[in-house]
Amino acid sequence: MEKFILAIPTIEHKDQAIDYIKEHYKYHSNINGVGGLNRFLNDYTGWLKKLGDDRNQITNEERVPAETFFLTRLSDNKIIGMINIRLDLNERQRTSGGHIGYGIRPSERQKGYNKINLFLGLLKCQEHGLKMVMLDCEKENLGSSKTIQALCGKLEKEYYDGQEHHCIVQKYWINVDEAIERKRAEFQQYILS
Repeated sequence: MEKFILAIPTIEHKDQAIDYIKEHYKYHSNINGVGGLNRFLNDYTGWLKKLGDDRNQITNEERVPAETFFLTRLSDNKIIGMINIRLDLNERQRTSGGHIGYGIRPSERQKGYNKINLFLGLLKCQEHGLKMVMLDCEKENLGSSKTIQALCGKLEKEYYDGQEHHCIVQKYWINVDEAIERKRAEFQQYILS
C-alpha cells in the first residue's frame, strides 16, 4: 500500500517542484493549490521566502496566513500534488477560494490521490484549530466536487461567478473534526502513523 505525506517545501524539492508546474503546462491543465509557485519558476528561493512570509502573514483585505505543502508519495519521493491551506479568511476568500486549494499532477489523476491530499490537509487544519473550512470548485470540475463530497463536504450554494471563474461555482463547507473522525479508517492506510 502506497504511503503519502504532506512535505514542507525545501530547496531540495526545487527540480521536482518546477517539473510539477511544467507538467501542468504540458497538459494545458489549470494550476491550483500551489501557493504561487507557477509565478516563481525562475526564483524558487524567492518562492520559499514567500511561503515563510505567508505563514506569518497577518490577515488583511489583500492577504491571509497560509501554508503550502507537497503531497509526496513515499515509495519514490515523487511530488504527486500540492495543497494550500489558508488559516484565516478575508472577505475576498470568503467570497471565492475558501480555506483550501489543492491539485494533483495531470499524469497522476483519477487514482484517488486528491482525497488523500484533502484528508491530510484536514489534519493540518485540525492542528491549527480550524473547525469549519470552506472550499469551492467549478461545477464542471467533477473530480474536485467528488473529492470534497467524499470528505464530508456539504454544498452551501451554487452561483454564477462572472468575475473570476466565469462559470457556475459550488461552495462547500467541511466540519474538520467530523470529517476526520468519519474518514480516518478509510485513509489511515495511506498515511504514516
